[in-house]
Amino acid sequence: MRWPHYEHIFFDCDSTLTTVEGIDVLAETAGKGWRVEVLTQAAMDGHLDLEEVYRKRLQAVKPTRQQVQEIRRFYKRNVVTDAAITIKILQEQGHAVYIISGGLAEPVTEFGLFLGVPREHIRAVDLEYNELAGNWWQPGQDNARYIDYHEGALTVSDGKAQIVREFLHNKTGRSLLVGDGHSDLLAGTAVDLFVGFGGVITREHVLAQAPAFIHSPSLAPLLALAMGPASLRLLQDSPYHKTVANVFTQIQTGAITFQDERLKTKFQQAIHATHPPLHPWPY
Repeated sequence: MRWPHYEHIFFDCDSTLTTVEGIDVLAETAGKGWRVEVLTQAAMDGHLDLEEVYRKRLQAVKPTRQQVQEIRRFYKRNVVTDAAITIKILQEQGHAVYIISGGLAEPVTEFGLFLGVPREHIRAVDLEYNELAGNWWQPGQDNARYIDYHEGALTVSDGKAQIVREFLHNKTGRSLLVGDGHSDLLAGTAVDLFVGFGGVITREHVLAQAPAFIHSPSLAPLLALAMGPASLRLLQDSPYHKTVANVFTQIQTGAITFQDERLKTKFQQAIHATHPPLHPWPY
């Protein structure tokens, strides 16, 4: 059975492409770590709407622009395993890659560019600053302090679907979204396949409801879902042969599970047709 090819691949950022949550990093530097982390987890687990906590978190920290920009260093130092090569392979194979994040626009955009994602394919939340805060007249100082954020689709729990639809407007081809949190799960209604990612943190309600779920700390198994096992197998003699072999090995040891039985059967058949298993399949 042929596995579908997903032309448009949407990634969450925090806890999907990087192992950190940017707002929590920001709060830690301001000594507000515990308070903000509790709010973040409540929103990501679906216990609070993101709209309820977004302003509270930023008001608690009141960061400067320089502090916000520093988040990108933490992003780069904590890239999820195989995230960069996964994006590179997808783009080289003709997939369009996007990042949609409720994180802060400056560090998310810089991190996305670092991973090779086009600027016009990245969406995150812009901030407004008081440009006269601190020693603004001194060269090299960027102490402009946070005033407010731009409210919109990415600052509410069910808003990512709107951004996905905007990106897909007038485009053809199937779409896939991968992410770890509640807002990603809700955005699954706007794509053909939602894939939960538990490589950083497994959120039980996402695991229970995601049609497909990646358990590996590596993002590479996504390649089998996005490209299809047959297309991925064609890269076994390419410079990416180690990544390809690793993906099939991870799949054989349970890196991908399914809640959707029809999807599970379809994927098993596609895998077996291209890469007969050495051991009984755990899923």
